[in-house]
Amino acid sequence: MSWLTGPLQYSFMQTGAVAAVLIGATCAILGVYVVLRGMAFMGDALSHTVLPGLVAAYLLGVNLLGGAIVAGVATALGVGWLSRRQSLREDTAIGITFTGMFALGVLLMSTVSSFRDFTHMLFGNILGVTSGDLIAISILAALVLLCLFLFHKELELTSFDPTHAEVIGLRADRVRYGLLILLALTVVVGIQAVGVVLISALLITPAATASLLTKSLPRMMLLSAAFASASGLAGLYASYYLNVSSGAAIVLSCTALFIAVSILGSLPTPKATG
Repeated sequence: MSWLTGPLQYSFMQTGAVAAVLIGATCAILGVYVVLRGMAFMGDALSHTVLPGLVAAYLLGVNLLGGAIVAGVATALGVGWLSRRQSLREDTAIGITFTGMFALGVLLMSTVSSFRDFTHMLFGNILGVTSGDLIAISILAALVLLCLFLFHKELELTSFDPTHAEVIGLRADRVRYGLLILLALTVVVGIQAVGVVLISALLITPAATASLLTKSLPRMMLLSAAFASASGLAGLYASYYLNVSSGAAIVLSCTALFIAVSILGSLPTPKATG
């Protein structure tokens, strides 16, 4: 067991392990709503639109997470406002905002002499999470999970039966705005682990895997969080031992779990004999 416990003697591995579990659980639990509502494209868009906020914060010498939060929340509100207009479909609004914000981020990156400065933003580096980063991640994760707990009924009802929600006086559009803001905050949380390019996988893949095993929402959330946390730790150890990208390793671990569950689910059930 030394291969498992040995790396934990280092503080950066301890910090990374805690971050992997926090990030994985937060992304996975919110990801269940993303999958149920068919918002995978929105999650992918938000993950890319935080890039200009990250780069601007870097250039200004201020906190990177703060810049990402501003860009993410602004995007969420902007997409919500644009999609309310009858003349513009939601996927069109997302596409316009996604490409425009990402292009702005690339433009800002081009003003710096080397793209290497932004590698950790694009692809993540969970081994580089500091104690200060962990505190910020913990606060954001706690805020997201608390909101999901407090508004669980509203989110569940508007996810499964939005018509009934409107009949009983629940404003589905306001709930959606709230969910978009939580999604933006969750994207910011996950950037440290898998980066801008891969964060949508951490939101979608564990939840999709859990949906293959159960239709119960609480169980789906529990399984999704477990899958994401396990994948995060697996990616952390792979990054340590194999010297590979931590973000890619985490996402590939999620993908491997999804493939395994899909294959097992497609196997014929043995017939009972008696």
